[in-house]
Amino acid sequence: NFFNAVLEVMMKMTMFVIQFTPLGIIGIVSEVIAANKENLVSLAGSLGAYMATVLLALAVHSLITLPLILRYIAKVDLRKHFKAMQTTLLTAFSTASSGAALPLTIQCVEQNAGVSKKISNFVLPLGATVNMDGTALYECVAAIFIAQAYGIELTYTQEIIIVFTSLLASIGAAAIPMAGLVMMAIVLNAVGLPLEGVGLILAVDRILDMFRTMVNTLSDTVGAVVVARLEGEELLISRDKK
Repeated sequence: NFFNAVLEVMMKMTMFVIQFTPLGIIGIVSEVIAANKENLVSLAGSLGAYMATVLLALAVHSLITLPLILRYIAKVDLRKHFKAMQTTLLTAFSTASSGAALPLTIQCVEQNAGVSKKISNFVLPLGATVNMDGTALYECVAAIFIAQAYGIELTYTQEIIIVFTSLLASIGAAAIPMAGLVMMAIVLNAVGLPLEGVGLILAVDRILDMFRTMVNTLSDTVGAVVVARLEGEELLISRDKK
């Protein structure tokens, strides 16, 4: 009861801050736009290219990398897997929170995929916090975009630091909406990029958050299925199942 109460207080404080986020976004973005008012068209074009890059990278990971793992390591039917997980993927997309989708994720993995309860109850809650592929990928792209927007040329060493810092920051990100933005401060500080650059991506972050959360949830289901198969479990989505 004590820890549940502490969690409730922390969530109330977080939501209180989030309610003021739009005002903060207006303030930060206004300053950036005022400084670049002659280049608004190019700024909008750069933002569009940034969104396209993030979405393309998420698509490659979710439609190529993860399916290859499912096919050749877990040896399951790809169509069956995506069909079995469609409820939790839609929930993750609409809520932008892998934590909110977690109960449905567990249900889909157990009932639709046939993963045992002992594996799903261990892998999925753990994965909802530490297995955030989409968030790590997004933070890498965002950091490089901010560097380009400010005209800062990154060295190869700085780019490598961004990759590893994004990976570590994604592990510590909470399973709530816009948590990746909070961890962006760690990534930007690691390579000396201005924190004000977050204002450039805040305007479109909600849309990207929905997509990267769906990828995070999909990755969690893949992890649960792979562990189940490595443990020798027979799944409902196996390729040899009719």
